[in-house]
Amino acid sequence: MRVSIIGTGNIGTDLLYKLLKNENCEVVAFVGRRETTKKLPENVPYYSNSIDYFIENPKSCDIVFDCTDAYTASKNAVVFLSQDIMVIDMTPSKIGMMCVPNVNCDCLHHTKNVNMITCGGQVSIPLIKYITDKSTVSYVEVVTQISSESAGMATRINIDKYIQTTESAIQNLTRVTNCKVIINVNPSPTTVMQTTVFFKGAKGNFNDFDDFITRMQSYVKGYQSDIRPTYISDDILMVSIKVHGSGDYLSKYAGNLDVINCAAIEVANKVSKIKNGQIAIKNVYDTILDI
Repeated sequence: MRVSIIGTGNIGTDLLYKLLKNENCEVVAFVGRRETTKKLPENVPYYSNSIDYFIENPKSCDIVFDCTDAYTASKNAVVFLSQDIMVIDMTPSKIGMMCVPNVNCDCLHHTKNVNMITCGGQVSIPLIKYITDKSTVSYVEVVTQISSESAGMATRINIDKYIQTTESAIQNLTRVTNCKVIINVNPSPTTVMQTTVFFKGAKGNFNDFDDFITRMQSYVKGYQSDIRPTYISDDILMVSIKVHGSGDYLSKYAGNLDVINCAAIEVANKVSKIKNGQIAIKNVYDTILDI
């Protein structure tokens, strides 16, 4: 699969290093808005003219990873739609169909614009689905902390969108209609990404929790249980997950970037398998809103 990345911040650069190790993908363009000051791996084709690169080189790739910000991604999507390029949107734009591996990858048969929600969403939504498949839950609260060093400019611009998009995804992809999402940006550079989820009313048997963790580690190796399902009161269940980064570009403390990038690559791998299996992905954009 020929892939491109637009957006060369923390997420985009970490994703670049991961894609260069992926045998299913060939990186044909790494696209930013200005001349790069970063030392990039050899033979990485870098372009500094942003979305104009794709306008001037139509259909230059099969998949583009949009690592810009929610507002820019909305404008970029129009260009990619006109060229029939599949978009894996790394921003909380809510343009495309929201996707979480191990939860709803069937959506890849029905859209060519996939939204990876947020890092907190990629951590919490599989966990919430695991719990709610076993128990009726009346309320969920998700609290995520990340290191400020891993929160780049686009992440900070997107904070409000982050909360809105994560809450929307929880409501749409799990059985929970009442939820709250909180994010804390910790100034300590050694803060490991941690997402703690509180469930009100959860009653069930969670003896196969280790199997759930193993499934998550199949594509996010740093996904670990910090606190197993534990009742902190009669009707409040707490579970906490830590995600360590793989250190491809940033430190092991940047688990928030690792989880969303690993999830995006898992989506790209599934798209590749669909394509190689001669299973057509329908060119449907019904979920693209107001662009």
